[in-house]
Amino acid sequence: MNPELIRVVMFSVGMATLATVVMLPPGIALAWVLARRPFPGRTAVETLVSLPLVLPPVATGLILLRLFGRLGPVGRWLDRLGIEVVFTWKAVVLAMAIMGLPLLVRAARSGFEQIDRRYEQIAATLGARPARVFLTISLPLASRAVMAGAVLGFSRALGEFGATVMIAGTLPGTRTLSTSIYAYTQTGQDAAATVLLAAAVVVAVAAVVVSNRLSSAGHGDR
Repeated sequence: MNPELIRVVMFSVGMATLATVVMLPPGIALAWVLARRPFPGRTAVETLVSLPLVLPPVATGLILLRLFGRLGPVGRWLDRLGIEVVFTWKAVVLAMAIMGLPLLVRAARSGFEQIDRRYEQIAATLGARPARVFLTISLPLASRAVMAGAVLGFSRALGEFGATVMIAGTLPGTRTLSTSIYAYTQTGQDAAATVLLAAAVVVAVAAVVVSNRLSSAGHGDR
């Protein structure tokens, strides 16, 4: 594999890893709230979280572009702070995190819903505050489901194309596995595209295997 292809693979894995780190806190919070707290507008939140799964990725990318572009509501605010997102590596992370978040939330929510709530109630009865109950009881018991969701989110982020190409483009500093495969195919560099395809398949299969094992082990513990 030539150095350019290695750079693409390493960049993609690095950005997908960073996107997974970014999506974990909001993903875990959303999963716990949806599993534990009925509230007005819950259906709307569930729908919003799931939208990236049903919308065409290009449409999701266009929404992000309108929001984070310099004329967008978020983009204007960031521009005042001197932060540029669109067509930078930050846009790659943003697109990957948005597309991977629904898978993380679904898996983590399932884990929280399967916890025997008696453990949480006992801890609360003994005087543990809600935050401590969550950190010492709820999260550890749902940890396998959370990790499985994180791996799925990572694999989805790694394979993201439509949203990424809309908000980050195919510039040398923003090329991921998917956008590079597309670019190489369009320019007739089929050998390079095939190498990147093989790398993507290997990483994706490994991620799915790990996620399935974590999920199976989690169900077995119960």
